[in-house]
Amino acid sequence: MRPGDLRDQRCLITGAASGIGRALALRAAGEGAALVLTDIDAGGLERVAGEAERAGGVVLAQRALDISSYEAVRDFAADVHRAQGSLDVLMNVAGIAIWGSVEAMEHERWRRVIDVNLMGPIHVLETFLPPMIEAGRGGHVVNVSSAAGLFGFPLHAAYSASKFGLRGLSEVLRFDLRRHGIQVTLVCPGAVDTGLVHTLDVRGVDTASPSFQAMRARFQRHAVSPDVAAERILEGVRRGRYLVYTSPDIRIGHWVERTFSLPYVLAMRALNDRVQAIADESRRAP
Repeated sequence: MRPGDLRDQRCLITGAASGIGRALALRAAGEGAALVLTDIDAGGLERVAGEAERAGGVVLAQRALDISSYEAVRDFAADVHRAQGSLDVLMNVAGIAIWGSVEAMEHERWRRVIDVNLMGPIHVLETFLPPMIEAGRGGHVVNVSSAAGLFGFPLHAAYSASKFGLRGLSEVLRFDLRRHGIQVTLVCPGAVDTGLVHTLDVRGVDTASPSFQAMRARFQRHAVSPDVAAERILEGVRRGRYLVYTSPDIRIGHWVERTFSLPYVLAMRALNDRVQAIADESRRAP
C-alpha cells in the first residue's frame, strides 16, 4: 500500500450507513478507493453505496449485518476474500452509545455495548486481518474509539469500558503489526454531531427533560460535523499518525495526561521485537 494513498485501495468501512462511517465512505470514494461497506441499517447502506459510486468510488461489496455477530462477519469476510482477495484498509467505525450509572445499567445493555463497540471490531480484525498479513502488501487499520477511551466521563462506565478496550487493542496492534508494514490509527473523537446524539440511551435519566435537552443542544453547538471528523481521520491516515483527534479540546486534554511518550514508544518497540523473537524461536523448536 502506498502510505496514505487510498486510490485503488480496497477499503472496508463498518457503520457506513450514517455519521462518521458515511462521511468516510464518501470521502474515500472521492479519493478513488474500492469500498467494502457494512452497517446494520440495510436501507441506509444501500443509499450510501449509491452515493459512493456517484462520488467516483467503486463498491466491491456491501452487506447489512450486525458486527456483534461473529458468524455474520466471518461469512461476509469469506465471501469478500473469495471474490476480491485480501483488503488493504480496515476502518472500524460502527458503534452504539448507552450511558448510565452502574446501578441503572441492566446486564443486557452492558453486554450490548461491549458486543458492538469492542467485540465487533475484534470480529472484523480476526476475520479480515490475517489475509492482509498473508498478502504481504502492508496496509492500514483504523479503529474509532472515543474521547471516552481517554477520559473517565460521568455515567460512561460501560461505554468507556468498550472504548478503552478498543484503545488497548489498538495499542498492541500498533507494535504487533509494524513488522508486517501495517499501520494502525486510533481515532478518539470528541463531540461529533452524528445520529448517536439523537438516539443516545441514558439509563435512569429522562432524556426528554428540559435540562437534558439543553445539555444536548450545548453538545451540538460544540460538536464538529461528521465530514470534518472524516477529513481529520483521513488526514491522520495520510500522515501515518497513530493517534487522531477530531477536535482540539480533546488533543489538549490528552496532552496534559501524557509525559515521556517517546521513551515509551521506543521501549515498547524493543520489548515487542524481543518477545516476537522469543515466540519465533519457540515455533521453530522441535
